[in-house]
Amino acid sequence: MLTEVNDQGSRGLPQKGRGYAVSAGILGWTLDAFDFFVVVFLVDVLAAHFQVGKSSIVLSIGATLAMRPVGALLFGTLADRYGRRKPLMAVVAYFSLIEVLSGLAPSYPIFLVLRLLYGIGMGGFWGVGASLTLESAPSRWRGLLSGLLQGGYPLGYLLAAVAARLILPAWGWRAMFWAGLVPGIITMLVAYKSPESRAWKQHQVKSVRGILRVVWDHRKSFAYLVLMLTLMICLSHGTQDLYPDFLKTAHHISPNVVAYLAMFYNVGALLGTVSVGHTSEKLGRRKSIILSLSLCALVIPLWAFGHSLMVLAIGAFLMQVGVQGAWGVMPAHLNELSPDAVRSLFPGFVYQLGVLFGSPTNSIEYALRDRVGYQWALTVFEGCTIVALMLVFALGPERKGRVFFRESGSEALS
Repeated sequence: MLTEVNDQGSRGLPQKGRGYAVSAGILGWTLDAFDFFVVVFLVDVLAAHFQVGKSSIVLSIGATLAMRPVGALLFGTLADRYGRRKPLMAVVAYFSLIEVLSGLAPSYPIFLVLRLLYGIGMGGFWGVGASLTLESAPSRWRGLLSGLLQGGYPLGYLLAAVAARLILPAWGWRAMFWAGLVPGIITMLVAYKSPESRAWKQHQVKSVRGILRVVWDHRKSFAYLVLMLTLMICLSHGTQDLYPDFLKTAHHISPNVVAYLAMFYNVGALLGTVSVGHTSEKLGRRKSIILSLSLCALVIPLWAFGHSLMVLAIGAFLMQVGVQGAWGVMPAHLNELSPDAVRSLFPGFVYQLGVLFGSPTNSIEYALRDRVGYQWALTVFEGCTIVALMLVFALGPERKGRVFFRESGSEALS
């Protein structure tokens, strides 16, 4: 019955307007991910250009991740106080500008500072975009849209791989950072055309102090979700960020082939996000995530120890089906577990604190590589992460189908 009320409220939003809201969230997260993963494909190139070790470029990746909570706190608070649309447009403009400046960086110290600043924009988008997307749709679509929204992340990775294959050889590394400028402008225009969230209007808190008080009142739930997201970050970034370097270093695969392989396994990631997100409407959020994690555990031998390109490709494809399948449920799961009044700040800040605490993932794996080898470094780290995640989800809460917006009698009749 509650779901029916929620669906009625969503029908009150014009279909055209709803499409703009959903599209803005998906496009923005895709662009955000593309801008982040560009660096993953430029580790060797940037190290040579700035005359630093590869570990310094890996550090810049971690620095971006570490600054994301600042953006989530800033833009999430703005979105809960003043609405979703304008903060979403502002954060897209911000990270697009920083990305263009990254392509102009004359030295490594300036590049590192710009990647720190980019982290603020990257962290600011998710909470705002997810709340606008999921508040603009009926609850029966929530799992599918959750998968589509989170699918923007592997899609961004896929597009970065395409750029590494097409843009990098033709125009150089600087153009890689400039490629997202036009999509950024398009995303802002789409957000401009989307209507404001009626769920936000219904639960709006009139002061920043009131918003922070709501977060404090739910501090136990907040702490649990931070732990959950920290482990989820270890899962995703631990299987993605260094994997191209792993393929080149441990398996001596050429950069061009690595780019094609990245495109292939990100198709698996897209398949996982959408299919598992949609499936979670029937199986439930936690059960769908645990099944995805089980797939990850089963394919580790193929993913890390495959002795041929074909085996590695299959392992990487299935690994990302599982990893991003679990992630495809997260936007819906987090928004359903978040208080109504802080649905931009709460899930966004939780997510990005998880990013902060999980940001040493790449450095830990890279350090383990020197002790036990690349294959075992990835295997041990991800194996422990998967087991811990299964326990966290098995023991945690779920509120699938929660109502975001309730129609009043007058609204239902209009």
